[in-house]
Parts: sequence; structure tokens; C-alpha cells
Amino acid sequence: MSIRERLSGNEAVAYAMRQINPDVFAAFPITPSTEIPQYFAQYVADGLVDTEYVTVESEHSSMSTCIGAAAAGARAVTATSSAGLAFMYEVLYVAASSRLPITLACVNRTLTGPININNDHSDSMGARDTGWIQLYAENNQEAYDNYLQAMRISETPDVRLPIMVCQDGFITSHAVENITLEEDAAVKAFVREYCPEHALIGRDHPLAVGPYDTCPYCMEHKVQQAEAMKNAKRAVKEVGEDFARTFGRKYGFFEEYQMEDAELALVLIGSTAGTAKACVNELRKQGVKAGLIKIRMFRPFPMEEIAEALSRVKAVAVMDKSEGYSGCGGPLFAEVRSACYDLPERPKMIDVVYGLAGRDCAVSDIRRVYQYLEKIVETGETGPLYIHMGQRSSEAGPLNDAWNSGKEVQ
Repeated sequence: MSIRERLSGNEAVAYAMRQINPDVFAAFPITPSTEIPQYFAQYVADGLVDTEYVTVESEHSSMSTCIGAAAAGARAVTATSSAGLAFMYEVLYVAASSRLPITLACVNRTLTGPININNDHSDSMGARDTGWIQLYAENNQEAYDNYLQAMRISETPDVRLPIMVCQDGFITSHAVENITLEEDAAVKAFVREYCPEHALIGRDHPLAVGPYDTCPYCMEHKVQQAEAMKNAKRAVKEVGEDFARTFGRKYGFFEEYQMEDAELALVLIGSTAGTAKACVNELRKQGVKAGLIKIRMFRPFPMEEIAEALSRVKAVAVMDKSEGYSGCGGPLFAEVRSACYDLPERPKMIDVVYGLAGRDCAVSDIRRVYQYLEKIVETGETGPLYIHMGQRSSEAGPLNDAWNSGKEVQ
């Protein structure tokens, strides 16, 4: 029977960890993820878990500890943010290429410099090509639910890849919301026991982890890793369907909100979806056919499904909460635009980079994005494809002029 509670996103993730009772937690604190190991340390002290809680000297050591534990056949977890994830960068690749299903709670925070502790997605987006599966949450409920599904996904035999469960720093990690929790026994039954076929300890067959891989073999292993990421797409779908049958909450690759007849659409990730949904509801009352796609699974990227969802839309704004420094848009824009390339009739598409280092994004800001899309449909001209929303200069063109002045888009 489900339990109604009020928890922050960090508490929710730590609660899920307690229910799963992992074998090893490698802990090193960094804001805003520090509360996760803090709450879990209390569970350890109270004897509610029998996890080996390892306090280490850095985030690099934290991931290295998880790699060693996972290679030995243990379930290993950690949590980090921002520069902590960046400090792990080298060993993120090691974990993925070694096919070790480690679970990392990433509480998204901007990367320095200048130093800033507020939210954007620059940390996990910087690690998007390290070979980790990535799931993102809109709210505390999704952070909890994603964590319950994460190990089943990553431990799938033909996947065996590490997984990053992301939530927006402070916005979800520290804000308290009503949440539905599941009973411990039901969670354990859903997550299941981890029984790896191969491990360094307790197996009859010898195993090498992280060996030097010479030219005649290394590419084959990279291709196997790439195929495993393709398999992860199926695993995310299957685990999500089982989660819906078990607990009644449904998750897929992304959420389509008011997209049935939408002519204008936003594509975005994370907590901004709640703001955007409020705006869509307002616009629908005014007769505007506005819709929203909230990406949950960024790696592997659901290319075909995104293309289908946007195939009947006239204009799209992809909203990146991370700067790609490519000179032509952010990482989400690159993926979505590529996905739509082969459509017989492509929607007009722009990229709006917003919310960097915690810059506010209100319903009124989202409304102006839709107004700009209406202008694109009316004129047939996209104007600038790559726009920064909400900065205090107008160098990025007319959309920014409208934002800064508070006027409607002309």
C-alpha cells in the first residue's frame, strides 16, 4: 500500500536508497547533493541498512570506489553535483567501458567558473557522451520513481551500463513536495536482487576488469558498448511498463503534454516543465494550440520517437538549460534538430538557451517563447536560431529585446 509523505528531492532519493539497501555507498559531499549521503549516513548509523558506507577524499575516489565494488559484484551507488561530477570525468568512462551498472544520483548544478551553486544542466550535459544512461526528473516524485527504476535498467544483462539519475539542484533537491512512497517490501520485490553473471569475487570464471585493450580488440569493445546503449532504450521502456503495472505511475522516454493537436511546441528537460505546463494551460484557454515535450531519457536519445511526436507541429522551441559553446546552440537542440532532419515536413525550429546558473524562468517568459513561435508561423521566418533568454543585453536579437523590456514579442 502506498504511503503519502512530504519530502525534498534529496530525501526522496536517500529514502529510495534505504529501501534498496545497496552494498556500497561511496560518499564525498558537494552542494546541493550533500544531503543525500547525509541522510543515508543516518540510516547506516541507525542500523536500517547494512551498506558499506565509504567516506573518501574526493569525487574521483568516490567513483573509483564504486568501480571496484561493482567489479566485485556489489551494488554500488554515489551522489554528486557540478564540479564533483567533473572531477569524476576520467573514471566515468572507465565505469561505462567496463560495463559496470553503478547508480549515480546527480543533483544538477552549474559548472564553474565563475563559481555558482545554482541549477543548470551543464554538469550532466558535459558528461553526456561518457557512456552513461541518463534519466531526468521534473519533480520530487519523479526523482524517487526514477531511482527505483534505475538499477533494473542498468543491470539488464544485455545493457550493464552505469546510470545517472538527475534532478534540478535546490529546485527539486531541497524543495519539499507531497510525494507517494512505496512500501519497503514492494520496492525490494520490484528492484530485485543483483546477481551478475561475472564478477571478481565469488565466481568460478576468471575475469579481467579494466585491462589494456590493444588495437585489434578495442574497437570491438567500443561497438559492444554502443550496442548496449541501444539495448538500454528497450530496457527503459520495459522497466517503465513494469513500474506502471506495479505502482500505477507511468513513465516513458518523454512526456507529451497537450501534444495531440499542438501546432506550437516546446522541448525541454527538468523542473521547468512545471512552469511550461502552467503556461500551456493558460494558452489553451485562449485557443492557442500549444504543447510540450518533457524529455525524461536523454541517453540513449529517443530519436525516432521525438521525430514522430514533432512531425505534425508547425514551430518548435528547444529550451536548453545548458550552454553547448558550439556557436550554434545547446546539446538538446543538436539532438532534437538532428532527430527531425529526415521528416518529410520539418517544423521550424529554434534553440532558446535559458536558466544558466539559476537565472529565473517564469510563466511569462515561457509565454513569450510561444508568442515568438506564433510569429514564426505567421511570417514563415525563424529569425535567429540560437537565442539566450533573459540576459541583460540585447545582443542576441529581438526575442531578447522583448524579454528585457517586458513587452510582447513584435
